[in-house]
Amino acid sequence: MGEVIVITSGKGGVGKTTATANLGTGLAALGKKVVLVDTDIGLRNLDVVLGLENRIVYDIVDVTNGNCRLKQALIKDKRFDDRLFLLPAAQTKDKTAVSEDQMCVLTAELKEEFDYVIIDCPAGIEQGFKNAISGAERGLVVTTPEVSAVRDADRIIGLLEAADLRDPQLIINRLRPAMVKKGDMMDINDMIDILAIDLIGVVPEDETIVVSTNRGEPAVLDNESLAGEAYRNIAKRLTGEEVPLLNLDANGSWMKRLKKMFGIS
Repeated sequence: MGEVIVITSGKGGVGKTTATANLGTGLAALGKKVVLVDTDIGLRNLDVVLGLENRIVYDIVDVTNGNCRLKQALIKDKRFDDRLFLLPAAQTKDKTAVSEDQMCVLTAELKEEFDYVIIDCPAGIEQGFKNAISGAERGLVVTTPEVSAVRDADRIIGLLEAADLRDPQLIINRLRPAMVKKGDMMDINDMIDILAIDLIGVVPEDETIVVSTNRGEPAVLDNESLAGEAYRNIAKRLTGEEVPLLNLDANGSWMKRLKKMFGIS
């Protein structure tokens, strides 16, 4: 029996879909059988981030409405044999096209076959959010170090707990250590103090995310990407492995030493 994890944020544009793609891919790389479910009906993007957009025939609405069987709608990522699948969102429907009860039935069926069912939740707190969390057993809240994003994350944490999704965990995305040092960006401790939930990972700002997203190749597959390394570590923590947080300060110092060595700083 697998585990259903919802990845949510409240605010849009904080990297929720990117996190979903990278964590799902990271878990598949660890040998786990994973299905990613895009519940952002009408605004799907997870298929593009995974590079699977040209292979969509059926979607989540087709499945819940009985227009096709679940297996017909699942798209296999050929990079991982039979370990990574996508159930895409519908592009031409709205978020009321699926109900909370239908999502519970769907996720219950998926976790019979997969080790991890990862739900990509739409932004906001309307019906799409309610659908996404309805079958979930665990919540990951993504935020960036911005006041508006943290405030929305705080609201989402309250809603998750009200829905009996206890002990959600926090992913801090796009952290810029240099800005934190100058006092121009919220630091990790500030956000943990405000949100009062456990931290599962910090992903630094990394240009490789933009490149990998445009190519449909999650950064977690790039051994040179610092963000990719952060996502690999979070994937390991999801499996219960104890992995220390990336020492981003040390990386900065290492970069400074390297630049000094080559006379470029």
